Amino acid sequence: MRVCGVELKGGEAIICIVGHDNDVFDIPECRQRLFAVSHSAGTDTIRAFHAAFVQLMGDYKVDEIAIIERDQKGKWAGSATSFKLEAAIQLTTIPVSLISSSTIKEQIKRNRLSVDFESLELKKFQKSAFEASYAYHNRRIFGSE
Repeated sequence: MRVCGVELKGGEAIICIVGHDNDVFDIPECRQRLFAVSHSAGTDTIRAFHAAFVQLMGDYKVDEIAIIERDQKGKWAGSATSFKLEAAIQLTTIPVSLISSSTIKEQIKRNRLSVDFESLELKKFQKSAFEASYAYHNRRIFGSE
């Protein structure tokens, strides 16, 4: 099963795809690590993002998507653009789940990585998206919240 972890920050969707098969995790080389959306007020921009995202998920045979949950109000609230991107992602035919930061931290604490993040050949900005994907897999494997 392949899960795409997504971190939405401002006008960017940062992604990391993590596969799990026969108790082995793998991170396929992906042609795109982030989607940047500038003019989110335009319908065409959001449609183009949606089409590109769906194409990438299909090309890499992603089974599920895990989006890091953001606050809707308050000091740390997500931007309007990030919520538009989330809606566009949720319109895919692939199952989408929101995963909280506390769930991610708890899953990583329970099921530590056997390698350092630096050795995974990912960019530093992908760390949160990777952790979302990894935690989502672990939550499904071990059935704990």
